[in-house]
Amino acid sequence: MTTVPNLTLNNSVEIPAIGLGVFQTPPDETRAAVQAALSAGYRHIDTAAAYGNEREVGEAIAESGVDRSAVFLETKIWISDYGYDETLHGFDKSTAKLGVEQIDLLILHQALPSDFDRTLDAYRALEKLYADGKVRAIGVSNFMVDHLTALLDKATVVPAVNQIEVHPYFAQREVQDFGAEHDILTQAWSPIGGITFYRDSEHTSTLQDPAIGEIAKTHGKSPAQVMLRWHLQQGRQVIPKSTKPERIAENFDVFDFDLTAEQLAAIDALDTGKRGGPEPEAITLETFGRPIPEA
Repeated sequence: MTTVPNLTLNNSVEIPAIGLGVFQTPPDETRAAVQAALSAGYRHIDTAAAYGNEREVGEAIAESGVDRSAVFLETKIWISDYGYDETLHGFDKSTAKLGVEQIDLLILHQALPSDFDRTLDAYRALEKLYADGKVRAIGVSNFMVDHLTALLDKATVVPAVNQIEVHPYFAQREVQDFGAEHDILTQAWSPIGGITFYRDSEHTSTLQDPAIGEIAKTHGKSPAQVMLRWHLQQGRQVIPKSTKPERIAENFDVFDFDLTAEQLAAIDALDTGKRGGPEPEAITLETFGRPIPEA
């Protein structure tokens, strides 16, 4: 079985370089996907309160035969649970669904620009959970440079990660560079550009990109494996999503080849600057808020 290398967060906690994402994975398919990932050697699972599948993630881990201490478990607080007390309760809801007492990485799912004070209160709750040892690391997701700047001005704990949309067609270099300056690890969601082909956008599929295809042929690998290798060689942590056991295993098989500097540059050159996900400024409670059920 492949042994995945770890990356070291800014508080010395180690996180596997690759994990399984379960965004948009229906609850009834989540358990099997997580079990397939753990069987393939994955030791990091990324879920979120808003995904509605935390319970199934927890059940899959519990039933896997893999010791809980060997699995790096990450989840996210949704904007509807922002605020100090609300976020503390959001943690309680997530741990109850996951069937665990401690979460390895707890992050805020989005910035809430229309009420950033509520975002700051939510992060203050994460700092309390971290201080109390209830989470091993804290971070954020979909935070842009201005959001990070405002957060760092008030925070006492620098976020360990910023989980953002990164793939060959949308690299967010400015956000990545700001994170690197402050020792915030970039965690790539949609790392193989899934958002470019399962959602209406101006993008074509990254999997069909001729430049990526040519590089894949050179290495005898798939386009998805090439994209994941691109991330890993540039120091990002990745959470590819799939529900198919063969695809889950394929995405994990990316540690036996290296892209050349020229190949990395060729993939870098594909950046269109066009976001596939929602614009961060469009995230409001009125538009995206929805209650997260109790456990």
